[in-house]
Amino acid sequence: MKKRLKILYAIQGTGNGHVARAREIIPILQEYGDLDIVLSGDQSNVELSCDITYRSKGLTFIYDRSGGISYIKTLFKNNLIQIFREIRRFPVEQYDVVINDFEFITAWACKLKNKPCIGMGHQASFQSPKTPRPKRKEWLGEMILRHYAPCTQPIGFHFDHFDTFIQRPVIRGEIRRANVSNQGHYTVYLPAFGDEKIEHYLAQIPEKQWQVFSKFTQKPYTKGNVHFRPISNNDFIQSFTSCEGILTSAGFETPAEALYMGKKVFVIPIKRQYEQFCNAEAMRTIGLPMAKTLNNQSLLQLKDWVQYHEPLSIHYPDVTRDIIAGQIFGEWTERKATVSPVTR
Repeated sequence: MKKRLKILYAIQGTGNGHVARAREIIPILQEYGDLDIVLSGDQSNVELSCDITYRSKGLTFIYDRSGGISYIKTLFKNNLIQIFREIRRFPVEQYDVVINDFEFITAWACKLKNKPCIGMGHQASFQSPKTPRPKRKEWLGEMILRHYAPCTQPIGFHFDHFDTFIQRPVIRGEIRRANVSNQGHYTVYLPAFGDEKIEHYLAQIPEKQWQVFSKFTQKPYTKGNVHFRPISNNDFIQSFTSCEGILTSAGFETPAEALYMGKKVFVIPIKRQYEQFCNAEAMRTIGLPMAKTLNNQSLLQLKDWVQYHEPLSIHYPDVTRDIIAGQIFGEWTERKATVSPVTR
């Protein structure tokens, strides 16, 4: 009888992008064996549609309402003693394959126990010096990107093939299957800014309707041409797929999905989050506008973007299954010839 692989997939849960990507990857991993899932952090607004084997608070970055990471809040929010205890105790040695999407606990458990770990996600692309960075590099940001979740084999995702191990984005099935249209409104997702600041500036572009998804909003409400909604995956996709453009932070998955759908994109990186400024630089190279914050200068840029900018459209083929089969299990089965994919 052929052996069923024991697979561990660890996911960073402090951002929607990690979990949204995991929803596409999990069904593929389940074809290869018995899958256990780690979800670290509790700040994602996208739900996983499967059982979670291990939950952890992980190492969580906390944002303030001015649009940046609060290192003081981050320091006091995290229980460092508990984190180190989890690292020492996590049984990574029990698994045949460990796959990590920028998750701190299991990555360092593998590091300390000399266990191979496949880093598969957007942040893994920053293991390459060829991945775009801003002109002014930050030593702390570089250290976090390269050492927060160490791995022995990176499989990165980015807007383009910046290096041999970097693939193009994983686009959610909901987006690929969507009936894309343009109903004239603009979708907004700026999770690091408070509602009042967003409304103050967008109200000054009254010729457009703005649908703002806010983690500070419990019930929908409207102020003039600015419509605030609580974060909901289904509602967001409905607004996103039918918008004219999206104003968002400089994450990875949402801008990639917008490019795939041919939507206009304007990004504002989260302050003191170096990865977002790297993403913004990558987007700048393909012609997308960005601003460092919401202020009177960026308001002029937004007005220009709304009135004059044309959308870009980039075809991102669905090759996730091929990547997993070839780069993870194809290589593994070459070493373990008695193992083959199984069907549930």
